[in-house]
Amino acid sequence: MSRYFALVPAAGSGARFGAETPKQYLPLAGRPVIHHALAVLCACPRIEEVWVVLSPGDEWWAAEDWSALGHKLHPVYCGGATRAESVANGLDALSATLGEDDWVLVHDAARPCLSLDLLERQLAELDEDPVGGILAVPVADTLKRADPQQRIAATEPRDGLWQAQTPQMFRFGRLRRALASTKAVTDEASALEAAGFTPRLVRSDVTNLKVTYPADLLLAEWILKGRKP
Repeated sequence: MSRYFALVPAAGSGARFGAETPKQYLPLAGRPVIHHALAVLCACPRIEEVWVVLSPGDEWWAAEDWSALGHKLHPVYCGGATRAESVANGLDALSATLGEDDWVLVHDAARPCLSLDLLERQLAELDEDPVGGILAVPVADTLKRADPQQRIAATEPRDGLWQAQTPQMFRFGRLRRALASTKAVTDEASALEAAGFTPRLVRSDVTNLKVTYPADLLLAEWILKGRKP
């Protein structure tokens, strides 16, 4: 029987956000951004444990009260310089706990609006999948490619293009090997692709946004406050 674990890389500094505090610790609807990302993972009955990969020098985690999230939550201070390194280090730290075929759901610390319904849909659709997959949404906007002067160089066809989200869900052993063999990736699906696999796309929606710029915090708060308890 499959077991499910979540891994949240949270060692980033959020440089694009432009704040001194890493964006995962910025306040959102009365809690840090990361609290909302972790809450839905901890609330999912099928997920046994939730591991948070922090920077060895993280000074913000200990200043917060995480007790409301329950016993599933475990911080590990082994984050790397990149997302891929943090995930790989986190998987190494869990090697004594996880089996080869256990599912690992890697979720962004700065993606606070994941709903339990979306999470449950992903688990249901991928449970028997031979590879695993990710939440994603089809690209709706027209895409422009810029030249060095920030003028339009070309319009790109959007047919078949999807915007990747998280969680990204793969078997522990396969994901660990894929990340060990390629470092220049920005998400876990790319590592699986480089290893010759074709992850599945599970349709999500735009509310599962990632906080990247200050305006995203306002959108995230609006989404969270608009949901029924």
